[in-house]
Amino acid sequence: MTDRPLKSRRILMFVDDVYEDLELWYPKLRLEEAGAEVVVAGGEAGRQYSGKHGYPCRSDAPIELMRTADFSGLVIPGGFMPDKLRRDRRVLDLVRGFDQAAKLVAAICHGGWIPISAGVYRGVRVTGSLGIKDDLVNAGALWEDAPVVVDRHFVSSRKPDDLPEFCRGILQVLGG
Repeated sequence: MTDRPLKSRRILMFVDDVYEDLELWYPKLRLEEAGAEVVVAGGEAGRQYSGKHGYPCRSDAPIELMRTADFSGLVIPGGFMPDKLRRDRRVLDLVRGFDQAAKLVAAICHGGWIPISAGVYRGVRVTGSLGIKDDLVNAGALWEDAPVVVDRHFVSSRKPDDLPEFCRGILQVLGG
């Protein structure tokens, strides 16, 4: 592919056990196809994590060494992983840093739990899994039932079926 609009961009993704397989791999590969370098960070570097449907993902780096300044944006897959990672202060600090710098914060399905816990969704138009709709509303987000919602530097989607629209929203915010 000769058209690589994101060739100078670095994107951070989180991983832990029971991530939603497609919601990690589809955006990762789509962003790499567009030229971005995608760093997948987990609890420890080089550890292999299992997706909800058994697909493995090896982390590139530990979350504790990640810095918002080193990235153009953050993509948060769903699954049950976000419920664990939203308890990690370092994860929440990173999300707050991306928001404060007006950098991409993209969450799909249950990935929205992490921005909720980071306190960055108040007044933001979002969507997400119907299973966390009440959590989003209670966090002050403005809920919409749509395949993708883009509000400034925030991108959100509901489920794996929405991945094409989710990735188009991410590329729109990143200028690709």
